[in-house]
Amino acid sequence: MTTGIKGIRLRKAVAVTFTAGAVFATGALTAAPAQAATAPSVSAKGAFMLNSATGSTLYSKYADTKRPMASTTKIMTARVVLSTPNLNLDRKITVKQAYRDYVAAKGASTADLKTGDKVTVRQLLHALMLPSGCDAAMALADTFGSGTSVSARTKSFISKMNTKAKDLGLTNTHFDSFDGNSTQNTNYTTPRDLAKLTRSAMKYSTFAGIVKKQKTVQYATTSSGGTRTYTWYNTNKLLGSYSGATGVKTGTNTPAGPCLVFAGTRNGKSVVGVLLNDTNRFTDAAKLMDYAFGASSAGTMQLRTLPQGAQRD
Repeated sequence: MTTGIKGIRLRKAVAVTFTAGAVFATGALTAAPAQAATAPSVSAKGAFMLNSATGSTLYSKYADTKRPMASTTKIMTARVVLSTPNLNLDRKITVKQAYRDYVAAKGASTADLKTGDKVTVRQLLHALMLPSGCDAAMALADTFGSGTSVSARTKSFISKMNTKAKDLGLTNTHFDSFDGNSTQNTNYTTPRDLAKLTRSAMKYSTFAGIVKKQKTVQYATTSSGGTRTYTWYNTNKLLGSYSGATGVKTGTNTPAGPCLVFAGTRNGKSVVGVLLNDTNRFTDAAKLMDYAFGASSAGTMQLRTLPQGAQRD
């Protein structure tokens, strides 16, 4: 065994190297972003989550596989309306019987708009996004499409939806309806595309302000000049349940299964996520946001319950 000055120097050198390495490792961990170390498992057939500020990917599961999207389609409905030049959100629209007939024929979710009532574009956007009103979706498509009939105008609006998808670079998305009730089985998107669309929509303060509301009370003028009160509850149970949740939209039908587009902000970090065909969509959304925020809220989250008679989607 070697001893003496040379051996002592060697041991000191090793000690100094180890200490420096320990300090470096500690510094690297401290500088890392607050995010859980292991990505959670989710039940969704397809999922995606991005950083709202940068667009960077935070989570991905079959993110580019095309799937039906149910009422999350209405995010594009709102996006097209909000990008209309010289949009007047206070413009009044008269509710047509055709909108109620459409909902009845489809057995679709409804804001229960009454024929002859005059509602504003802003109110229709609330009716579209909170109770997932397919009557509101048709009213917007009829108003912002072009043509000489309701049918022509709604088809024109769907064409605008597809044009907007191309403009936004959503290469794996196609719409054949204004509300997610597919007519030709060609209403589809991918988790990545839908997240990109939602990130774009959330840049509109009107949209972001609407989708974070748990409830809204709106007043409309009836055909006889009276006042009607509409109370709409948001079908997104994350709101009021997960701290920092800021939206966005549920969707459910037989081809798509339960879907959810969610958004949240904590400590200055904002995310947008998508879950397509997920029977545990609210819990899985909470798990993904926990992962992004370095939190542990999902396990103790108590989901908000919707009042009796409120729309489910």
